[in-house]
Amino acid sequence: MTRILRERHKGGGRRIRRGLVRAGAWAGGVLGGVVAVVVVATWVWWWPAPSAGQGSRGVNALWARHQWVGQGHSDGEYRALADTLRRGEISDVFFHVGPLDPDGSIPPGRYAHARTLLAAMDRLAPGVRSQAYVGQVTSQGGGPLDLTRQAVRDRIVGTARTLLDLGFKGIHYDIEPVYPVDGEFLDLLERTHDLTRGRGGVLSVSLEQLELVNGMQTVAAAVLPDIHYPPRLSRSFLERVAGRVDQVAVMAYDTELPADWLVGRHFAWQAKHVTELVGDQVTVFIGVPTYAQGQPFPWAENLRSAIRGTRRGLDRLDRQPSHPVGLAIYADWTTTPDEWALYQAAWVHPGRDRR
Repeated sequence: MTRILRERHKGGGRRIRRGLVRAGAWAGGVLGGVVAVVVVATWVWWWPAPSAGQGSRGVNALWARHQWVGQGHSDGEYRALADTLRRGEISDVFFHVGPLDPDGSIPPGRYAHARTLLAAMDRLAPGVRSQAYVGQVTSQGGGPLDLTRQAVRDRIVGTARTLLDLGFKGIHYDIEPVYPVDGEFLDLLERTHDLTRGRGGVLSVSLEQLELVNGMQTVAAAVLPDIHYPPRLSRSFLERVAGRVDQVAVMAYDTELPADWLVGRHFAWQAKHVTELVGDQVTVFIGVPTYAQGQPFPWAENLRSAIRGTRRGLDRLDRQPSHPVGLAIYADWTTTPDEWALYQAAWVHPGRDRR
């Protein structure tokens, strides 16, 4: 009798395992089918051209290399820069003035030629706003900058004041990484914004990409508190930042996606959702790449796919925001003449966009 019961138990166990295998195979097949449908739909979505009217509104930005303030330049070099900015409808240039020291300062020797640059910009490109690009890696990312220290934040604000005194028309912070729980970063923005507003300047900030699923960062922090999770923007954090700055530059690049239509869909999603959230509060810049070094799939993520995707995303807006949306090019030291020509054709003069 015991042997019979044992055999029945084995048979029942086999039936349960077979059932679980069949259920798993069915679920896997359904999931695979859904993924296939999404992939095909994205590929099909990519092919229609953006509308010809979706392009530059005359408000765009450029991250510029440190040598512009760290080294001397000829008048011809300044004129060439001004001409590039004019043809590209660049309204704001983020001139890198040097990384912050751990105490929040920047030694003046790092931007020894800033006055000469600013004078040349005022003379040759008076419509362009020169912003001081200030950056550093925070202690959360393994860097030297500890924003939790009040004295450090005080010194950063003091550094911003010195740069405005020098003649910069704005401050651009690129401090990474920051997370949706970083109230100290918001405090720094609020205090700096009070300063720039009082000087008639602007405050702009580089930010990571918007999280795909709302609340994902909060869940990740709760479930995996000891793991350094990706510093993606939550919607509420983006809105809180936008309430403390004039311009937001979303660094939408570094996707590591293997096809241009996937990259384009990513840029479209970021452009649409970021603009819908804060486009009525601040100027939005979508950061686009002009570099191949370090890119795993340079044929996929490049200036062409980024611009095309951004335009497709802006086409999907129900209405135009009250503030302009532009591109921010990363970076002037990697952009080739061919890429500048592509940018002008696909964004400044979008009617020339051809695959």
